[in-house]
Amino acid sequence: MSQGVKKRQYFGNVVSNKMQKTVVVVVSRSVVHPIYKKVMRRVTRLKAHDEGGICKVGDRVKLIQTRPISKEKSWRVAQVMEKGQPEK
Repeated sequence: MSQGVKKRQYFGNVVSNKMQKTVVVVVSRSVVHPIYKKVMRRVTRLKAHDEGGICKVGDRVKLIQTRPISKEKSWRVAQVMEKGQPEK
């Protein structure tokens, strides 16, 4: 039996759902510069597996790390936290 490995999870906003069973999610995080101590915002675009195709553009979702599903997809949508309006 394997021990309970805690998988990484992120929260982000869906920016594209044009692919089949895949959504692109933007994850923002704040990091402090090691020398200048300025808070910087870093943005990461992740491709996530959306089996049911339930995510729409603008939704806030919870991502869970999973085994590699394709070349760029190692995340899956665990939950839609809130439905959102697409940005224009």
